[in-house]
Amino acid sequence: MRLTISLFFLQFAAWASAGLKEDLHPFLETHCYECHDDFDAEGDLNLVDLDFEPSKKTNRAVWEKVFLRVEEGEMPPQKKKRPEQELLHGFLKQLGTPLHHADQQDLESHGRVNGRRLTTEEYEYAIHDLLNIDLPLKDFLTAESQGEFETNAQDQQISHFHLDNFLNAATQALDHAFARALKEESNYSRFYQPKELTGRTRGNYRGPEFRDQKAISWSLGIQFYGRMRQTVVPEDGWYRITVKDVHAINPGNDNVLWGTLQTGSGDSFEPLLFTAGIIEATAQPRTMSFDVWMKGGHLLLLTVDDGKKHRGPANGGDVRFRPDVDLAKQGVPGIAFHGINVERIYPNGKRWAVRNQLFPGLESGEIATGGSNPEVEIKRLIALFASKAFRRPVTAKEVAPYQHLALESLREEESFPTALQVAYHAILCSPNFLMFIEKPGKLDDHEIAARLSFLLWRSVPDQVLRKLADQGALRHPKVYHEQIERLLCDPKSARFLDSFTNQWLDLNRINFTQPDPRRFSNYDIPLEQSMLAQTRRFVDELIAQDLTVTNLIRSDFTFLNARLQSHYWLKDLPVKPGGGIQKISIEPNRRSGLVMQGAIHKVTADGSVTSPIIRGVWINERILGIEIPPPPPGIPAIEPDIRGAISIRDQLAKHSTSSSCASCHRRIDPSGFALESFDPIGQFRTRYGKRNQSAKVDPSGITPDGQKFGGIQQWREIYAKRPRLLAKAFASQILKFGTGGELHFSDRAHLEKILEESSKKNYGMRSLIHAALVSDIFLKK
Repeated sequence: MRLTISLFFLQFAAWASAGLKEDLHPFLETHCYECHDDFDAEGDLNLVDLDFEPSKKTNRAVWEKVFLRVEEGEMPPQKKKRPEQELLHGFLKQLGTPLHHADQQDLESHGRVNGRRLTTEEYEYAIHDLLNIDLPLKDFLTAESQGEFETNAQDQQISHFHLDNFLNAATQALDHAFARALKEESNYSRFYQPKELTGRTRGNYRGPEFRDQKAISWSLGIQFYGRMRQTVVPEDGWYRITVKDVHAINPGNDNVLWGTLQTGSGDSFEPLLFTAGIIEATAQPRTMSFDVWMKGGHLLLLTVDDGKKHRGPANGGDVRFRPDVDLAKQGVPGIAFHGINVERIYPNGKRWAVRNQLFPGLESGEIATGGSNPEVEIKRLIALFASKAFRRPVTAKEVAPYQHLALESLREEESFPTALQVAYHAILCSPNFLMFIEKPGKLDDHEIAARLSFLLWRSVPDQVLRKLADQGALRHPKVYHEQIERLLCDPKSARFLDSFTNQWLDLNRINFTQPDPRRFSNYDIPLEQSMLAQTRRFVDELIAQDLTVTNLIRSDFTFLNARLQSHYWLKDLPVKPGGGIQKISIEPNRRSGLVMQGAIHKVTADGSVTSPIIRGVWINERILGIEIPPPPPGIPAIEPDIRGAISIRDQLAKHSTSSSCASCHRRIDPSGFALESFDPIGQFRTRYGKRNQSAKVDPSGITPDGQKFGGIQQWREIYAKRPRLLAKAFASQILKFGTGGELHFSDRAHLEKILEESSKKNYGMRSLIHAALVSDIFLKK
């Protein structure tokens, strides 16, 4: 009987689908079949023979693309006769309704993703918060694949390499945590006087000069110059480096001399250096501090790194300073300081904090033995730890294997801490910790707490969220919004800001390419770090102050330091030298808005040239929310002329004449052309190379809906008037990042609701986050 009913419904669905295709036939025959029949099939799309079976995911995906192309006005092509609006709306309704229902049913049955695991970043932060440690773990883990978001389940991989590395990382973390809890904490603090820092320890000296009771690091341009061998640290750990009375000698026209504080071995056999921070030295002495992870045996290097060409004399690799040679009088730039203090720190908590995470409820004297009833205590501690790690209450049956493992170790005369560590290790290697295990449909309160916490803190829920979830209170709108606010206001939300901007805006790829030093000699670490700080501070301000999303395009403020002020040629703005990144008022038609920032121009270029295709795709997908499909197979990439003799626009003009390319380039090229006014390091230009030896930059274009613009300013004026488009794009990015899945066709109604709600606050970016996180897209699997 069941088989008969199933066959009936299958036959009914096939009949209904065939009927729907017949309903669509008049519009398709009039406006689509000419290019997309069984003979031409432009873009490999044959609508004549394509069945209409929305219950099948692959078939539905094709028809969804047809819907979107027609809705966006791309199909029928502009050169063809356009359908009347009533006919167009009727077609879209006929096509869209069954697609929506089929997609919605698929989401209800299977969820947005089958399952996803913790990213390496989420794993590290979760371990840190569970154990109150600060040991970097990413080096023990398998690197994530390169996709838009690391959270995207479709791009994630899980292999025996991943599992083996998770096992190893858990071992390292627990060994570190238990050692800190059980042994005396390592305290280290050492102040180095200028004379100590400048003393020769062996040949090939490349350290600072000792002069006038100061240590001075000069601009000499020698590899590893500025290294201070005396500052070698005794063990791996976090250190606070305090440089006393830093000031500039012969600063530039901006009254600032830039430098870099780095760590490393300082030798050619291990040349990799790690940036601890940038030095912004002025004539006024001031003390600067940097918190940095250092490997045992590594030392400090302080280098002048200001993009200027003036260098002092150097004799080979061995630097010998002479009392009668005053580099300051020769105009050589230098950074002077009155000593360095190196202090071991524990950012995530002192020893007692680690103990409280590993042995909650036990007195100090009971930790070694478990107190009067170690078996009872070990069961209690394991159940509590498993509940935190699994992000939900655990049943006695679930936790029993971990308790049994620990009790067996205890009975084999292992110490109480050792037995507990064995169980904790097994918990941290469980799929219940490593994976997000959710059922299709609405998330329960504990799943909501986990999803919210891993989005805004990149880690496990804290005690407040767990308690509210236990009470079933998170579904109450007032409580839920209060928790979103609490998490956004907490210092841990800096993790979200860094991670989200790293992936949404590709800031984590800013050093994937190195600009040609012959063409861009002023690009260095201080400039790169300044660019990153500008963009992060800008996005942080938009969210913190709930400012409208149109600030991504045009704003009346920006963030600058003296280096960026010089780089952007904004000499008239009131930037305080030595003041770090500062919020500065600016006229909207100048370098305001996210799209005018150097970090964006750098990540959308390679080291030598820019491409309007790459920048156009990036702007469309990341800022405007317009998906650009990959190019058809067999279409060669355009290689820009690195000499600048031939305009990229001229090359694109030939490329885009192909019918298979023209439709996409109509959307891609305008935004890319607008940004051609900026070179690979974000400086304004009018030519691609040297004056009179290169092609002129032509930043003009026509938007996909036919609006002409002469350059970046006019392009920004057009899109700054489209807050709904920008808001939809930003909300979509937040939701993809937070859910680990792609947005679906049936999500369109939820996105409209998000936009309606946020429009009441002028599409403020904090309001958009709130509206997105209360949507079914976020609150369902």
